[in-house]
Amino acid sequence: MIKQRTLKNKVPATGVGVHLGHRVEMLIRPAPPDTGIVFCRTDMPGAPTVKAHALNVNDTRMSTRIEDSKTGARVATVEHLMSAFAGLGIDNAYVDLSAEEVPIMDGSAGPFIFLLQSAGIEEQGKAKRYIRVKKAIELKEKDRFVSLSPFNGFKLKFNIQFDHPVFEKSANDIEVDFAKVSFAKEVARARTFGFTHEVEAMHSMGLGRGGSLDNVIVIDDFRVLNNDGLRFDDEFVKHKALDAVGDLYMLGHPLIGEFRGVKSGHAMNNQLVRALLADQTAWEYATFDKREQLPAAFGNMTLAAV
Repeated sequence: MIKQRTLKNKVPATGVGVHLGHRVEMLIRPAPPDTGIVFCRTDMPGAPTVKAHALNVNDTRMSTRIEDSKTGARVATVEHLMSAFAGLGIDNAYVDLSAEEVPIMDGSAGPFIFLLQSAGIEEQGKAKRYIRVKKAIELKEKDRFVSLSPFNGFKLKFNIQFDHPVFEKSANDIEVDFAKVSFAKEVARARTFGFTHEVEAMHSMGLGRGGSLDNVIVIDDFRVLNNDGLRFDDEFVKHKALDAVGDLYMLGHPLIGEFRGVKSGHAMNNQLVRALLADQTAWEYATFDKREQLPAAFGNMTLAAV
């Protein structure tokens, strides 16, 4: 039986929220089977919780924010940490936060991968449930497009289009088949990016207050301002794929299927996941008795339990 996974030990981290600019203390803890990923606002009376789920997403401006209308807990910028949980096959965890936002760290999922690997991963006594796409679902908005389609594995195709000199020199298309590509080694380190001309607009919305060259690839009218440049030739589009992995994991289970995105972001990713969940003929739960039955992508994305 392919089993659910959680952490072996607690693991702490401290950082800044990229949008609200608050210092954040975070503690990721093991959780029982069937818990999912649950965020806990330890700075609020009673330490209310909110579960990471597509139906709890209530804001997708520049990040993915979730809120529980009953407990009042809300947490922003969950996508990079969710991507790390997905990439390491972690089903259940508590995430304690001292503020309203997950710390941005270096702008990628890399530091979260390191933290989770440091904590260790433990198998649990219940079957891991996957969501398998049975028929295609797609959404279009002008020149933007997202879709999910049946595929015996986990694959992402992404295209970005920016009218800017920097993007003329970088790869703007990516196809990631996780049966062949390591999430931790080849995707997780891709950082978020932003343009200097967007800063004023972001600040007017109360966003971007914690952003810096330490946690964002910053682009002016002509070039990348970070002294160390890019980590990959395709870092921009690779980060969009990283975001999509996190947004898709808001299903609450690993996805067996193929995602395609053209100029999409958190909003359309969430709309797509909601559309899939709403059509009960488009998906089914799947479990696996033996590792040989498991699509190769999921063997590659996860660590062997120790």
